Amino acid sequence: MNEQKTAFIAIVGCPNVGKSSILNRLLGEKIAIVSDKPQTTRTRIMGVLTVDETQLVFTDTPGFHRPKTKLGEKMIKAVDETISGVDACLFVVEPMGELRPTEEELLKKFAQQKARVVLAINKVDTIPEKGNLMKRILEFSQLYNFEAIVPVSAVKGDNMEPLLDELMKLAEEGYHFFPEDTLTDQPERVLAAEMIREKLLRNLDKEIPHGTAVSIERMRERDDADILDIEAIIYCEKESHKGIIIGKQGAMLKRISTRAREDMERFFDCKVNLKCWVKVKEDWRNREGLIHNFGLD
Repeated sequence: MNEQKTAFIAIVGCPNVGKSSILNRLLGEKIAIVSDKPQTTRTRIMGVLTVDETQLVFTDTPGFHRPKTKLGEKMIKAVDETISGVDACLFVVEPMGELRPTEEELLKKFAQQKARVVLAINKVDTIPEKGNLMKRILEFSQLYNFEAIVPVSAVKGDNMEPLLDELMKLAEEGYHFFPEDTLTDQPERVLAAEMIREKLLRNLDKEIPHGTAVSIERMRERDDADILDIEAIIYCEKESHKGIIIGKQGAMLKRISTRAREDMERFFDCKVNLKCWVKVKEDWRNREGLIHNFGLD
């Protein structure tokens, strides 16, 4: 009988480098929302992948940034706590650009923890000349003693197998913490709320989507039909934002609700009856009680 192996791996990096996209690719299922806006991920999201006798438990963390609100401070605290509590890290960076100050901070944290780190250089499909990739690999190889450096494209799925192979090498002998069919530790209500928030991020501009939170007030499967009834409240920070989220004659809210419902039906594998309302909670991102109520602390 083969010995079971396991590894807890934190996925870390700056905002918008593709951490959640990589997690979804590795799992083969979308459990973390994705958008082109920074700080899409607000809390630690756990994903579980079991291959034969090896179980990898991933934690997708918020993008490491300079916090401007109490919510931002809690997001950074979540990253710090995660790095210190895992077996290894998957550090995600972009293929071009200057080394960011926040990336330097993360490298220092790795050194302090003597962490085992695999570097994933994401978005390699966007590089105009492949010679730039070699420069990037050389640059980062001189900054830390990485277990491996793997160029990938989460969007296209390129090189995900070699990346998974390197991550599997991090696993050590130990019992599995989750049943082999477990995908995530996130409750269904949280997943539903995140699907709605993703559509807010994708359909709204500027600061408005970052000032939103979603609360699932009711989630119940009908006894007489394969239909899931979900009622949600979208909270925003200003009355003017409420009008934009609802849109002219409710058009924007309808678009957001429809697209979120389609995702829910694919994930939950049943018909979904989704109803959404919009309410205002001024400056909620700086109010401890509301941050707690929304499950973001």
